[in-house]
Amino acid sequence: MAASSTIACAEGRHPLEQEFPRLDVSRSSIDLAEIKSGGVPRDAIPAILAPEFRPASEITDLADDEPVIFLSGSCGAFAFPYRILIWHEIVHHDQCGRPVAVTYCPLCNTSMVFDRRVDGTVLTFGTTGRLRHSDLVMYDHQTQSFWQQFTGEAIVGAYTGTTLDAVPARIEAWRLFRGEFPDGRVLVPPASGQRLYGANPYVGYDRAPAPFLFDGELPDGVDPMARVVRIGSHAWSLEYVRENTPVLTSTGLRIEWREGQSSVLDSRRIERGRDIGNVRVTRDGEDVAFSVDFAFAFRAFYPDGEFIK
Repeated sequence: MAASSTIACAEGRHPLEQEFPRLDVSRSSIDLAEIKSGGVPRDAIPAILAPEFRPASEITDLADDEPVIFLSGSCGAFAFPYRILIWHEIVHHDQCGRPVAVTYCPLCNTSMVFDRRVDGTVLTFGTTGRLRHSDLVMYDHQTQSFWQQFTGEAIVGAYTGTTLDAVPARIEAWRLFRGEFPDGRVLVPPASGQRLYGANPYVGYDRAPAPFLFDGELPDGVDPMARVVRIGSHAWSLEYVRENTPVLTSTGLRIEWREGQSSVLDSRRIERGRDIGNVRVTRDGEDVAFSVDFAFAFRAFYPDGEFIK
C-alpha cells in the first residue's frame, strides 16, 4: 500500500471523495498523486449501460477498413465499432450469459474486454474523468473503487488489489467481421448519443511526438507512440509482427498480421485513417486476450516486461 494513500488532506476528506463519496481512499495500491484530471468531470464521457445492436446486414455507415472489436460464441457474434467506442470508452454487454465491459482508451490506444463479475457481484462501470499514466481510470458504481483500464486492476477503494479477468476478443476491420459473421450483430449509437460518430476527436494523435498528460519515463529505442502487441507483460512491436508474421512463441502463441485496417487516431474521419493492419492472437486455434497499445503505455505499466522490437 502506498504510504501517501492513507493520508487524507488536512481539511478533512480527500478531494477525490468530494466527487466520489463512497470511495475509500485509505485503501490504495498507488500514490494518489499519480491520478490526474483528464480535463473533464466524472461521466462526461458516458459509458453505455444498455447497448443496442442491429444485424450486420443493416449497417451502412461503416467503411470496409474501419476497426471493430468483437466477441463470438454460442449466442452469436457482437461487434463494437471504434467510431462509437472512441466517444464512450466503456460499453456493458452480456455475452452468452457472461457480463462483460468492452473498453477503449484512445490516449493509450488500449482495447480490453473484462468480465464484470467479482466474487459473485456483477459490477457496472463509469469514467472518472481521471487518468493515470495517460490511461483511462474507471470506477464501479457499486463501491466507487477506481480501476485501471490498462490492467483491469482496482487501484483505489474497497476492491484495491482485485483484477478483472480479461476476455479474449478480436480487433479487425469491419469487412472481415462482416465476411465471417454475416448474421452478426453490431453496436449502434445510443438514442441519446449526441456525438459525431465516425469523426476522430484526437486528430493526428498517433503521430504526435509525445503522449498527452504523461510525465513518466519514455521507452528507449522506440517511438513512444509506436504500436505494440501486448499479451500480459509481454509485447512485440507492431512493426516486428508485420515483418515476421506469423510470430510463433515458445508458449504456443501465434501472432498474425494482415493489411487492411484504418487507424482510429490518424485522420479527422476514422474511415480515412492510414492502414495499420489487423492483428490476431491465438493459441491452439483459440483466441487469446491481447491489446495493441502505444509503446509508452506498455513501458509505464510493465517497466520490467519483455519487449521485442
